[in-house]
Amino acid sequence: MAGAADLLATWEAGLAEASAGRALLLHRTARPDLDARALPALPVGEREADLFALRRALFGERMQVRLDCAECGADMEFDLDAGEFARSVGVRGDTVVRVAHDGWEVEFRLPGSGDLTAAARDVDPRGALLARCLVSAVHDGAAVTADALPAPVQRRIAEAVEAADPGADVTLNVACPECGRATRAELDIASYLWTELDSWARDLLLDVHLLATAYGWSEPEILALSPLRRRYYLEMCADV
Repeated sequence: MAGAADLLATWEAGLAEASAGRALLLHRTARPDLDARALPALPVGEREADLFALRRALFGERMQVRLDCAECGADMEFDLDAGEFARSVGVRGDTVVRVAHDGWEVEFRLPGSGDLTAAARDVDPRGALLARCLVSAVHDGAAVTADALPAPVQRRIAEAVEAADPGADVTLNVACPECGRATRAELDIASYLWTELDSWARDLLLDVHLLATAYGWSEPEILALSPLRRRYYLEMCADV
């Protein structure tokens, strides 16, 4: 797992990034074993599983989530298990789905975060995503391009992608304890994890400031201390 100095560097780099850039930085931290250039091509569900695993490694299993009931506005607070999500949201099977429908034979690659980001910039995001991820399409023996795919075939592709990569869209369905109605909400693990990392980094920098002021140590020397030793030194500073 990345050390305190590496995590601070990730946080610092992410301050200048939008949400997509921050998600990529977090994914690089989660998967140092992979070439960073390959990460945007991984299926979105695989990235989400990696981020849930990173969250578990950094901050533990328990994730606190708060939502407002869509029906009565009540404040709902509940816990999720990061480890369970890490195990359950990954890709199921091959990264290429195959659809056969009414004379059509289609192979479609599961979209990665890079595909979604690029397609979102297009005037026709749906069409752009189809074109980027279409491996092959044949109708009655003749090869065709993405723009020739009829709506029923496109729906079949979307259904096949959802079944193969359910973690690409993690949606919560929470029953309100006040009115009993269900509220649906997307769980964006990248944003959730970034918020936690931001809070952790600012707290750590305050610790560095206090210890550097008290002992004259450099930032690398302070970050090299274990969290437990840093806490003990901070307690001694408070007692002076």
